[in-house]
Amino acid sequence: MRILVINPNTTQSMTATIADAATRAASNDTEILAVTSTMGPVSIEGYYDEVFAIPGMLIEVAKAEKLGAKAAVIACFDDTGLDAARALATIPVIGICEAAVATAAFIAQRFTVVTTMERSRLPVEHLVHRYGMGTRAKVRAADIPVLSLEDPSSDAMPRLRAEIAAALLEDKAEAIVLGCAGMADLAANLSREFGVPVIDGVSAAVRHAETLVSLGLSTAKRGAYAT
Repeated sequence: MRILVINPNTTQSMTATIADAATRAASNDTEILAVTSTMGPVSIEGYYDEVFAIPGMLIEVAKAEKLGAKAAVIACFDDTGLDAARALATIPVIGICEAAVATAAFIAQRFTVVTTMERSRLPVEHLVHRYGMGTRAKVRAADIPVLSLEDPSSDAMPRLRAEIAAALLEDKAEAIVLGCAGMADLAANLSREFGVPVIDGVSAAVRHAETLVSLGLSTAKRGAYAT
């Protein structure tokens, strides 16, 4: 099957990170079509950025469906334009935040989402409540700009590690969810380092997408997501 993985921002290097994580998570017979939006912000760090990212993302979803994609993954932890994409497409569309917190709920009673900036934390916190995990999950911001994750000279990694350590100590978290698609390549190493499950939403979303396709399920087209 072919699965679209769309980076709703315009930073190609982040798409490469996302594509690598998606490919490693996918089954052998799954083709990952990784695409960067051609319009919108270079990173998505809150409500303002999200609005400008949606049109380009929807264009890519429509294109991929015409090219035979069987499902789509929106690779931004804000689940940018997720409802709009589900109304547009006839294939399943998965947001990486929803996929990640659902996955965490299978393996931990309490978990913490560690995201980037404070202005990103609040939208993610709202999503966690929307997805029914408000009593089981906390959301923390490591105070790191999204694009600093790609800069080896930045202090992004020490800040991320410090926030994970605080979540384990103060929140009593049993698992960690990485709250940014730009962290997709970090989950395995951080899991080994801290000795707890660390969940990357890109990988989780790809597997959820494969499951829906294999079950022959797609988004309901009656009611909220009617075409």
